[in-house]
Amino acid sequence: MEYRDYYQVLGVPRGATADTIKQAFRRLARKYHPDVSKEPDAQRRMQEVNEAYAVLSDPEKRAAYDQLGPGHRPGEEFRPPPGWDAGFEFTGGGFSPHEAADFSDFFAELFGHIGGHPRHATHGRGQDHYARIYLDLQDTFTGATRDVALRVPTFDEKSGRVGVTQRTLRVTIPMGVREGQLIRLSGQGNPGAGSGPAGDLLLEVHFKPTEHYRVDGRDLHMSLPVTPWEAALGAVIAVPLPVGEVKVRIPPGAQDGSELRVRGKGLPGDPPGDLHLQVRVVLPPADTPRAREIYETMARELAFDPRRRS
Repeated sequence: MEYRDYYQVLGVPRGATADTIKQAFRRLARKYHPDVSKEPDAQRRMQEVNEAYAVLSDPEKRAAYDQLGPGHRPGEEFRPPPGWDAGFEFTGGGFSPHEAADFSDFFAELFGHIGGHPRHATHGRGQDHYARIYLDLQDTFTGATRDVALRVPTFDEKSGRVGVTQRTLRVTIPMGVREGQLIRLSGQGNPGAGSGPAGDLLLEVHFKPTEHYRVDGRDLHMSLPVTPWEAALGAVIAVPLPVGEVKVRIPPGAQDGSELRVRGKGLPGDPPGDLHLQVRVVLPPADTPRAREIYETMARELAFDPRRRS
């Protein structure tokens, strides 16, 4: 995925006001609109201009985009940092993944998830807000109460510039919460019109990346290092989980890369997920005289040639 510098596309500085951005868009639209332009690449350039304006003219998207920082070159290979949009609070007026398909992969990656969840204001009810939050994996095993910091985009009508403020909410995390599940906080969205009720805040749950575990639905995947003798002879070993541990039987003759499944030991739920373990046979180093002696004895006495077997 290539990075896109929307400020460069419109030819405006990063601190440009809303009026400056609008003027730049109108000037470029007159130049590149396919109905009037004689430029050979007018259609492509107009799509780039429309995409840049869709982000920079929207205070929420612009404030979020600015979080990526200015130190990226247009066209360079780019992946947004994990959790770059953590706690960034949007209203419901975003783009669905289908609508985002009209723009680049870069746009879809950043903003394609916005807009499909919240309900829009109806009959005086305030508009819903939406934010992604990133939790520790342990929270789904035990449930928790967490202080969640949200970044709220702001727009100064007088200066025409965007900014970000912060608010903190105390949120109850239910045990067994899943990746992508929504936690609804009533009345934490936009105020209602007149006596209408306020909108809600929807928090979409994601788990922070971990070194040892990978989540797939309710299933939990991890690599399981074992010694050569545990793999050859079989063993019962304790496998640490995000909370607690589970005893796992390694069958005799287990091969490197084979998978073991422990039912019901994934994420909690009804039913709970499974634990998938990929066996990884780890050889001890021959870094002492005794270790070398053992390896030399094995080389002499074990009639084993893995190349012949394969």
